[in-house]
Amino acid sequence: MKKYILFLGLALSGAVLPSCESFLDVNTDPNNPITSSPNFLLPGIISNGIQQQMFTSITTAYITQYAVRKTPGNLTDQFVLTNGNSTNTFNYAYFYSGGNVPTMIAAAEQEKSPYYVGAGKIILAMDLAHATDMLGDLPYSEAFKGAENYTPKYDPQEQIYATVQTLLDEGIALMKTPATDNFRPLYVSVPSPSGDILYRGDTDKWIRFANALKARQLNHLTKKASYDPAQVLQLVSASFRNSADDAQIQFQVAVAPLAGTTNIYGVTRSNFGTSTFSNNIIKYLNGTVVGAAFPGVADPRLPIMIANSSSGTDPGVLTTSPNLINGVADFYNGWYARDLGIFEVITFHELKFIEAEAAFKAGDKTRALTAYRAGIRAHMAKIGVGGTFANPAVTFPTITTAQIDAYLASAAVAQTEAQLTIKNIMEQKYIAMFLNPESWSDLRRYDFDPTIYPNLKYPVGAPNGLGGKWPRRMLPGATEVMYNPQAVAALGASAPDYITRPLWWDMP
Repeated sequence: MKKYILFLGLALSGAVLPSCESFLDVNTDPNNPITSSPNFLLPGIISNGIQQQMFTSITTAYITQYAVRKTPGNLTDQFVLTNGNSTNTFNYAYFYSGGNVPTMIAAAEQEKSPYYVGAGKIILAMDLAHATDMLGDLPYSEAFKGAENYTPKYDPQEQIYATVQTLLDEGIALMKTPATDNFRPLYVSVPSPSGDILYRGDTDKWIRFANALKARQLNHLTKKASYDPAQVLQLVSASFRNSADDAQIQFQVAVAPLAGTTNIYGVTRSNFGTSTFSNNIIKYLNGTVVGAAFPGVADPRLPIMIANSSSGTDPGVLTTSPNLINGVADFYNGWYARDLGIFEVITFHELKFIEAEAAFKAGDKTRALTAYRAGIRAHMAKIGVGGTFANPAVTFPTITTAQIDAYLASAAVAQTEAQLTIKNIMEQKYIAMFLNPESWSDLRRYDFDPTIYPNLKYPVGAPNGLGGKWPRRMLPGATEVMYNPQAVAALGASAPDYITRPLWWDMP
């Protein structure tokens, strides 16, 4: 499903947080229920789980140098991170989304609706996977217990990775349950939409989604002796078939009493009014600028992803170039910054690049080349649909099949198995994963290698305490610092170089 109503879960799941048991069984307010059926809980679990990654991307868009600040100011593009940068990454996993999964699973098991149990496990796995990839060690074995334990211990990331795979396997098995064994349909449209707002009850797509997540996580282990590219390839084959399977959120105009339903990158939310595009991403797309990654090859995605007149800048460097277009920052004139655009969690084109990398490492250059080129084509086709948008007033060009074919035949793309390198795969994946926090995982796996990512610039004004190293993790969320300080202290997060310490999967 390509679209669903953002924050529908917020409207439907007002009772998802567990309440205290009443000491009197009288005066119950029928308009303020303390229980709910699974179909009214799942929308909030899905939408908030996706928003977890959306809010993380406000920080990682700068670390990965898709965006930079116009004016230096000891901010994220200079690798100055705070606990506040991580609060939503943690809270959306443990409170707004994952924290409500046990309540929904209990209700679903009681009424015998295993599809809802499966969906809950898959989304919880997604929440934990993203949180651990951004933060490292996490609470799980003692988490989600409510008042029984407000200060859970942190489990090692290796253990969290195993838990994610187990949850996804369990979710897949439950999604294979016959529909006749489910008390409640996974998607309900009458009297109003509820339940599975992601795939509208298509359990096959849920299974492909779970396999996509499994493939992504296992492909993170490229530095480990246990890395198995054949296993990754098997999972990719069982995952998304095309871009119609993409797991993504569709933003919408806010309808009272809801607010904040437009794009986190859009002009209405105003998160990037002080930002512009990095020289790094511009050099990948513009074949005419000095230092262009692909000299002489103008990428047809350029006028869609980035305003044509954007000159960009490097992190920590004051830009004197005009970057106001249509009266707002040039950042807001890109396809990804449409107020009513989308946010992608995991996509078909990402899976194609995962396949290309795994096949390359497995020695199957034929499959690697085919998948690499398919990833480029899929991304171009997805964002090249054209359209006119009012806020700001931008008309995006289409990308024709002929343009895609011409780009695939250009010097920007490897033409033969002999030409194909990891650099080819990762630079095209970097373009296609624009603004997605998963790009940070790739940069870390390849150690920000300048032979693979030649246009990355270490920020001017980065803290001396980092010793010239790149960030490898975010700080613990501010709520954990306040309410679970002993567990946070055990992480050693107060050290000046904490954010440069590699995660478990980022080490041999």
